[in-house]
Amino acid sequence: MENLKKEDTLNKKENDIVFTKTLKAGKRIYYLDVKANNTGELFLAITESKRVLRNEENREIQFEKHKIFLYPKDFEKFIHGMNDVMEYIK
Repeated sequence: MENLKKEDTLNKKENDIVFTKTLKAGKRIYYLDVKANNTGELFLAITESKRVLRNEENREIQFEKHKIFLYPKDFEKFIHGMNDVMEYIK
C-alpha cells in the first residue's frame, strides 16, 4: 500500500477501500470491496445494489443497497457454506 497514487490515497481516506471488484448481473451490481478498519485490519464488504422503480408515475429510479461484512477469520466457513449451497442448487 506504500505505492498508492494520489487518487488512491484520497479514496482510502474517504472510505477505506483498498481494492474493489464490480460484478454486473442484470438489474443488480455487486461490489466486492476490500476495506481497512481503524486498526488497519482488512475485511471484505459485499454490496448488492439493485435498481428499483420508486415512483411509476414519474418513472423515478432508486437504488437499494444491502451490505455484508466478512472478516478473514470467517472466510473459510463462509466459502464452505457457499460451496454447500451452490452444490445443492446445481
